[in-house]
Amino acid sequence: MPGQSGENPEVEYPPQDFATAEAHYNYLLEQANGGTQHTMATIPVWDGLWSAGYNSMPSIFLEEGSMAIAMRPGGSVKEGVLTPEYEEHFRARRAEIDENGSQLYDRLTNCEYPGMPRWLWEPYVKEFVNMPHQSWMMNDFMNETRRVYINGEHVNIDGKHSATGDSIGFWDDDKLIIWTKWINPADYLRGMPLTSNQIEIVETWQQLTDANGQRQLLTQVTFYDPIGLQSPQSAVYTHTASPDLEEFGARIRNWECTTSSNSFQDEEGRTFFRLPGDPEFIDPRGFTDFPEIPGQSLNPMEQ
Repeated sequence: MPGQSGENPEVEYPPQDFATAEAHYNYLLEQANGGTQHTMATIPVWDGLWSAGYNSMPSIFLEEGSMAIAMRPGGSVKEGVLTPEYEEHFRARRAEIDENGSQLYDRLTNCEYPGMPRWLWEPYVKEFVNMPHQSWMMNDFMNETRRVYINGEHVNIDGKHSATGDSIGFWDDDKLIIWTKWINPADYLRGMPLTSNQIEIVETWQQLTDANGQRQLLTQVTFYDPIGLQSPQSAVYTHTASPDLEEFGARIRNWECTTSSNSFQDEEGRTFFRLPGDPEFIDPRGFTDFPEIPGQSLNPMEQ
């Protein structure tokens, strides 16, 4: 159990090798006898605000990999985990980090969504709402809300991928099993490898309480990416309940990246940030397009 004796949780690998996420998901569904049919009275409640905690994902791709070096210099690339094209790109990315201290460009510079699987460890605030027919997983960063359709089928009426993909799931008692597909190509995290547009993910979420009485959400994850990975890979992620955030009044607000981001690319494609005092600095508490009209300030303390 996470939190006991200060130890990080261990990865729980799939019960057998599966060629696809679909086969993995259907096996778990069969083992759960079609899933637990919860009502509002029995559905697990993951209330409050949550913060991202430990995850083992960097150890998939780096020797002695950890979050301490995921976005910083250090670690050597493991051979044979990624397909040749993806390994070559990852080695170039790590070389850039070793030379410059960090990855020079990140797509968030252009207000792109972190997307999956990066969503699993965005270091900001999350909220979770479970209902018998849907689960809502809300990340305040970029307003990325995942909707998990319980006992549903995958549907793609748009005929395209999206940042967080399409998620269906079922309950196995207090465990939420999720299968996500149709995800935009992105990366596992800044400094980590790219993902392809064929990645699919199977997750198992469960709320646990550690020896100190602190609530944690434990997420066992298996990544299936026939273009980017030589074989499926598994990791464990955690989120920790953060009542301290609630105590001082933290709330998830609407994130307006295009009106508040001061990041930009230089001529060589490197990410930089404009600071207050720069003529081009964007003040998120500025004005609308009609500053001459009273009440158009974005600062509610001004008229």
